[in-house]
Amino acid sequence: MANKNQYDVVVIGGGVVGSAIARQLTRYELKVALLERASDVSRGTSGKNSGVVHTGFNVPIGSIKAELNVAGARIFESLCEELNVPFKRVGKLVVALTDNEIPDLERLKEIGDTNGVPSLAIVGEDEVKRMEPNVMGIAALHAPTAAITCPYTLTIALAESAALNGADVLLNQEVKKISGAMGEFQIRTGSDSIQSKLIVNSAGLYSDHVARLAGVKRYKVWPCRGEYVIIDNARSNLLTSMVYPVPPRGGSGLGVHITPTIDGNILLGPSAEYVKHKRSDGTSSSTVTKLLQEARELLPALDPRDVITSYAGIRPKTVSSTVGGFGDFIIEEAPEFPGMMHLVGIESPGLTAAPAIAEKIGLWVGKRLDLQPRSDFASGYSRPVRFREQPFDLREKLIGEDAKYGQMVCRCEAVTRKEIDAAIRNPLGVQTLSGIKYRSRAMMGRCQGGFCSTRIVEMLTGEFGVASEAITLKGRGSELFVGSTKEARRHAN
Repeated sequence: MANKNQYDVVVIGGGVVGSAIARQLTRYELKVALLERASDVSRGTSGKNSGVVHTGFNVPIGSIKAELNVAGARIFESLCEELNVPFKRVGKLVVALTDNEIPDLERLKEIGDTNGVPSLAIVGEDEVKRMEPNVMGIAALHAPTAAITCPYTLTIALAESAALNGADVLLNQEVKKISGAMGEFQIRTGSDSIQSKLIVNSAGLYSDHVARLAGVKRYKVWPCRGEYVIIDNARSNLLTSMVYPVPPRGGSGLGVHITPTIDGNILLGPSAEYVKHKRSDGTSSSTVTKLLQEARELLPALDPRDVITSYAGIRPKTVSSTVGGFGDFIIEEAPEFPGMMHLVGIESPGLTAAPAIAEKIGLWVGKRLDLQPRSDFASGYSRPVRFREQPFDLREKLIGEDAKYGQMVCRCEAVTRKEIDAAIRNPLGVQTLSGIKYRSRAMMGRCQGGFCSTRIVEMLTGEFGVASEAITLKGRGSELFVGSTKEARRHAN
């Protein structure tokens, strides 16, 4: 009998790239595992970015990054259609505020044209105002094919689709040791021993660490924090397109972006700050203020009173702060440890490139293993119905079919009891409050869970038959409750 922990391919890292790879490999007669150190997929950079499907006009000509960015952009919409993930082609304006910045627009267009980005055009002030009446600028580079998606919805859909197609998605599995050789690798986690013929290192921020576990010491990742500000969706009428400044040369970031989201909010950011620790993902009031100030140069109508929250993600950069700029994607099999593919420095446009990277890794696997396509691969994926997105007559029909659609749990985002139930019973078995949040959008509105979070905790305790103290925000170390106030008072007296 085969060892249940024996796989053809183990993918380390449950971000958008790792999840895309795992799903791609389930197209074949392979036993696949996706290992994630956190309590859910998309808990790192993949869930904390702009959600932009980049076109490829600001990536170096001839780079791996440019190739995979453009290739990923071409197939991104069809992937979202397969997975029932929201995708919207809103276009992008890179705006010049002074005459001195216009040559930079021309440079970006030249790069984009060479990289094969379609329909790029430089437009004047009148056209900028026609497209975005609230935006300041004397000229802009217009990229009409640029699009937005929801990064965590996509990552979750990829991982859950992989699981439904037979992949083992193993959460809370931090890799501690890698040994052996191609065909008979041994992967030791905190709680298990796993065998695999091939390994894909897609650990994002920790890809250099995972490589070192296998004795590969050639990679170094520098963490670079990017903070974001979220504007209330009541202000969604301020713009329809993405609006970017002319990017500074040689910096660690691209300037403050103003990005509409799929759900009607506006994102400001990210900032760019090298940090010492890979878990330094906190935010600061000073950075929030700075992001608002810079964004208002392009969109003066922004009001600080419309800020509902902020968050931060960490970029896995392969260039240090002293060098600056952006390194190319590293996608290679280190000669000193064959059979293990390393994906290092997959920062922006990693989200866009993810489906193309997945296809590239599939080709690599095919050179080492006999790939037989599966006849029963299910490309489609059914996301639970979003009640708020339905027309009024369909809402009435849904409530008639299931009364739980008529029980509103999160009023800010109009999330129903039925949707929370579906999120709780997810294919990955995630039981955290954040897991429910990212699958349903509950707790993402103006009050940030102030009213609905306690109801969702009650639903979790009822579903799993556990005490409130067992419910966590995002896994071990993020407990929400330590005991009842009644008991605390009794002991105090």
